[in-house]
Amino acid sequence: MSNEGSGSLRVDPSTVPTPVAGNEYVLRRDQGLSDYEETFLEEVAAIPEQRPTVGCIIPAYNEAETIAGVLDSLLMQTRMPDVIHVIINNTTDDSLEVASHYAGPHTRKTPSGDQTTVIYIHDIGKNPDKKVGALNYGYSLVESMDFLLGVDGDTTPEPNALECLVDEISSDDRIGGISAIYSIDDSALDGWMAKFLIAGQRAQFSAFNMQNLLKGRNMAVLGGQFSIFSTRALKQVLKDSHQRTPWVNDSEVEDSLLSLQIKSAGFLTKISATAYAHVGGMTTLRSLDGQQVKWNYGAIDLMWPGQRGDTRGQPFHPNLRLRWFEHLSMVLNIFTRLGFLMLLTASLSISAFVFEWWWVLPPLAAEVLNFRVARSMAFANRRDYVFALAFWPAEFYMWIRMGHFVRAWVKFFSRTQTDNWAAQAKAERGKGSSYLYPFVSLVIFLLAAAAIWLQLPISLQSDILSVCWPILGVITVLQTAWMLMKALRRYRGYKA
Repeated sequence: MSNEGSGSLRVDPSTVPTPVAGNEYVLRRDQGLSDYEETFLEEVAAIPEQRPTVGCIIPAYNEAETIAGVLDSLLMQTRMPDVIHVIINNTTDDSLEVASHYAGPHTRKTPSGDQTTVIYIHDIGKNPDKKVGALNYGYSLVESMDFLLGVDGDTTPEPNALECLVDEISSDDRIGGISAIYSIDDSALDGWMAKFLIAGQRAQFSAFNMQNLLKGRNMAVLGGQFSIFSTRALKQVLKDSHQRTPWVNDSEVEDSLLSLQIKSAGFLTKISATAYAHVGGMTTLRSLDGQQVKWNYGAIDLMWPGQRGDTRGQPFHPNLRLRWFEHLSMVLNIFTRLGFLMLLTASLSISAFVFEWWWVLPPLAAEVLNFRVARSMAFANRRDYVFALAFWPAEFYMWIRMGHFVRAWVKFFSRTQTDNWAAQAKAERGKGSSYLYPFVSLVIFLLAAAAIWLQLPISLQSDILSVCWPILGVITVLQTAWMLMKALRRYRGYKA
């Protein structure tokens, strides 16, 4: 050793002792530190890694047909949950019997080593809080773990989905929850109506997912279908919101409200870039109406100023801004489509219709955008491309969505006290006729408008058309430009 400079201490490598043969910890003077690199790396690799614990909860209500597939997909994960709790509630089918066959420990050999989990089946019987009650019951079972994985009773993830979610949420302590990228399962469909509705839902989900992926992967809604939560974030929500449980039963969209609360607690809510899960879709107009009206009504409940006193930052909370944009976009779609239909009919009634070639541009822009949506799907198939390029299927599905949207807002402003959870369950059982209300209301509205129109003098009819057509034209041009911008934007390698 030698002292040089102002108090600096330097080590002469030639004087460092090195191991004596037969004892790696006895050093010889003729061997350098570099000879220890391999031994050092081997010792570091031998140190056990701390594996974060994941508790999975599956609320199951009448899931006898799908719960086996869900559990099979979880047991085939490259990174299985440490424990799986199936929460049977309010069930009238054979969900308990089917799930019970999976109860107990499970081990599977994988390239990365043995994967082990234990499945517990809980039958909590009659549960007045329905899915929310089942979720909170499950939370009480896994709150001591690092992460909570929420899975719906009809969702089947890709084999690496959980591993991707765990890697992503473990990489940043600021993340409170991550949602998988959802696609609608389109297998084993019977009938043209089911195939049409599922194709529409696949396009709807894909567009929504891509919108969130391109916004810094910030996700306003951590859907309960397949999302992972930091239990640390959930405990902070309980503290900040003065709640006993993470999910509350006074919201139609319990997952949206919890996502908003996680964001308010200072955590990030994200959508995964690589984890995919296939969820069950609605195969009838009745069941789709029940689901979509409940979702829209719940969103309005969160958005509307003063409606919820416990929503911090309402109505322009970061997680609600996208909601407002979606609803304003739907209002614009209703205005342009209904306006064009009424003006076209009115013009034909007085022989004042003149076709202009540029009117084909908005439908073409819509087709280009629909095609890009289909191309962006990770699991696109021929039916998705037919839905996008045939134009009429996508257009008709938009009219159906417009009906759901209007019905939800009418329901909200009428202050009708309705259990939308029960309404959706009833619709999925094939009961109820409320799904027909938007179609009947549209026909009545158009007939009333036609009756009024025919009573007007021809001069007033001409004046109305001369004013309304230019207004509609300007709005349609702006809407077309917006669609083209969305269709031409780069997707940066993301697949929805």
